[in-house]
Amino acid sequence: MEITDPKDIKELQWAENLARLLDSKFTFPGTNFKFGIDPLIGLIPGLGDLTTFSISAVLLYTLTKHGSSRKVVILMTLNVLADTVIGGIPVIGNIFDFFYKANDKNIRLLKSHYHEGKHQGSGNGILLAILFFFFAMICLVFYGMFKLFQYLINLL
Repeated sequence: MEITDPKDIKELQWAENLARLLDSKFTFPGTNFKFGIDPLIGLIPGLGDLTTFSISAVLLYTLTKHGSSRKVVILMTLNVLADTVIGGIPVIGNIFDFFYKANDKNIRLLKSHYHEGKHQGSGNGILLAILFFFFAMICLVFYGMFKLFQYLINLL
């Protein structure tokens, strides 16, 4: 990483260490296959996926504060969403978590972005727009579920 501000170096090192813990800290004995605690936490139904999504969202926010372009922020967001959505599927999602490693991918994206010299400004605006969109979608889903529940109650 070609970052000169000591604050950036410390904060991004923290993010890289956390991503490694989640995705690739440990090695299966006798192999080169690396894994982290993300797929292990994901074994806890619901709570595990929510926990790893929250940690990934904090990592995403930290990475976007350091001058990511819109393209990089969108790619990092898609990595986190793919990890969360597919990772939430019982059994298949747990297997997926061992191989996908969204947080490691996001660190590599940011590093390559820095090495290309394209780090300017902040990706917070696009990230907020994406988060607003997903929040609105979640609200619509809950509203739809509420209306469906009301409809079913009225049928009884």
